[in-house]
Amino acid sequence: MLARIQLSEDELDRLAGQLDQIVGWVGQVNEVAAADVAPMSHPLPLVNITRADEVRPSLSSEQALSNAPSAQDGRFGVPRILDEE
Repeated sequence: MLARIQLSEDELDRLAGQLDQIVGWVGQVNEVAAADVAPMSHPLPLVNITRADEVRPSLSSEQALSNAPSAQDGRFGVPRILDEE
């Protein structure tokens, strides 16, 4: 009833043994779980693998916009796609 599994009588007869095994395995996990072990969302420690940001020389705004078909107020000009201001 706790799992809210709806089974027909035929399914229940066929799966009863398997469900008993599953319930037994869950019981084994509960026996192993210790109070001094904190719950975790992932079995391995997650590490950020991205590189650190570092300032490097790059194009100036004028250089970046020099070949743009349209520039407005120091930005690339693009066609309007929404009728909002």
